[in-house]
Amino acid sequence: MTEFKLPDIGEGIVECEVVEWRIAEGDAIEEDQPVVEVMTDKALVEITAPEAGRVTRLFVPKGEIARVHAPLFAYEAEDDAASVTAPDAATSPEPAPASDSGGDASPRRAPAGGAGVKDFILPDIGEGIVECEVVEWRIAEGDEIEEDQPVVDVMTDKALVEITAPEAGRVTTLHVAKGKIARVHAPLFAYAPEGAGHEHEPGEPAAASAEPTARPTSAAAPESTAPARETPRESSGQGPHGRIPASPAVRRLLREHGLRLEQVPGSGKQGRVLKEDIQAFLARGEAAGAEASPAEPSPAEQTQSPSRSSAQGEVRVEPMRGIRAAMARKMVASASTIPHFQYGEELDVTELLALRERLKPEAQAFEARLTLMPFFMKAMALAIRDFPVLNSRLNEAGDEIHYLPSCNIGMAVDGKAGLMVPNVKGVERLSLLEIAVEIQRLTHDAREGRVAAADLQGGTISISNIGALGGTYAAPIINAPEVAIVAIGKTQWLPRFDDQDQVVKRAIMTVTWAGDHRLIDGGTIARFCNAWKGYLEAPETMLLHLG
Repeated sequence: MTEFKLPDIGEGIVECEVVEWRIAEGDAIEEDQPVVEVMTDKALVEITAPEAGRVTRLFVPKGEIARVHAPLFAYEAEDDAASVTAPDAATSPEPAPASDSGGDASPRRAPAGGAGVKDFILPDIGEGIVECEVVEWRIAEGDEIEEDQPVVDVMTDKALVEITAPEAGRVTTLHVAKGKIARVHAPLFAYAPEGAGHEHEPGEPAAASAEPTARPTSAAAPESTAPARETPRESSGQGPHGRIPASPAVRRLLREHGLRLEQVPGSGKQGRVLKEDIQAFLARGEAAGAEASPAEPSPAEQTQSPSRSSAQGEVRVEPMRGIRAAMARKMVASASTIPHFQYGEELDVTELLALRERLKPEAQAFEARLTLMPFFMKAMALAIRDFPVLNSRLNEAGDEIHYLPSCNIGMAVDGKAGLMVPNVKGVERLSLLEIAVEIQRLTHDAREGRVAAADLQGGTISISNIGALGGTYAAPIINAPEVAIVAIGKTQWLPRFDDQDQVVKRAIMTVTWAGDHRLIDGGTIARFCNAWKGYLEAPETMLLHLG
């Protein structure tokens, strides 16, 4: 029996009212059949069945409140019923082959493997995410897996996510084919845990669990899984799969302290980094001068459907998924619901460029690459102190302005998976060097398509640096629910008049603001831009305001 849990049905929605059940206990259901209507505080939502089967229980009566991620109804999948009437198939020692036809992503139940086989359920991998695309399987059916071994890369509408094995065992079934859609809280793959025994007759001893841990490469395994099994083990401090083991909580603690996993020696099994290792590392004061080895390259590939034909004039079709699809939806919503207005200005960054050149050697001593972006961010945070409405947002009803306590400045990065806008948290509290280090980390992660969900959430205002690609002007679209964004153009050396009316060579940069006209008028953004511009054109004035 499978429990269907109420998925995320809207940003910020945690519960809804059951308006009408269209099924009853005992009913047979088909995949995508409407089963219930629920009412949120925004709209009436129709929920459909994830797969064919028979309803066994309705957990929430009509008129009662259902909670997101709580069971809504239970059902017996069609394949479950079939496995009961076909015992020969259930006891077959051969694992079911992976589907090459790339069928739908409906969870397949009762994978071959007998007693002790577990389904790995796709967990919540981001706020509001209910499905993702399988980009690359690193395992094949029949493979042995170890705890924390990377098994699959999936692409959400925000980032590429690497999913690891929960424990050691043997893979029996891959439920979702490469390139297909997997759903949160549905089975992703099935495995027989290590020590759970193997397929044998009731009186036969389970001797298979004593086999050595070395895993031969399966002859039937696809080529794409070979790198995961052939990773050399001579890398110091890494597990057998070339990946340093660490829990999500430990990885989050590393991010909070601006550390990389490779910097901290692990004391756990196979080099696992523990919380105590991070605390000891920080106590030794090694964080500032530690060398960070380059992050392992992303195995992600841009999934696309095959070309219809290589003949001249034929159309090549590529599905729009993941981050690109999410960006398209978000930009359409922003442009159609927020009244934008633009404001342009020129900045003379001659003095700023000179200051950066003087500070670059100091930053390099801390392995930080000093660009102009840390100055843009720090000056913006200082200007926001006098114009807090630029760091606010409207509530959903549009009748309250919420002034945000922290200045989390986002920056648009054109990465492998599409445009991402990670943000530097608490810019008002950071030094220029700390901002530079954080920008370097976020840019690297975004270009690899592996930005953590926390780095993409909570932004309060954004910067789009089109000048990095050679652009001079742009009319940016606001990254809702923020209320402003600025596009920075390239720096040009242009003639200007000085105080003595002499023509001089100056470094000029154009900036174009977009503001939400419901909160910000032209005068407000002009005064804010002048304050920001003042800090950038005379960067030494920022020293007066640094804590």
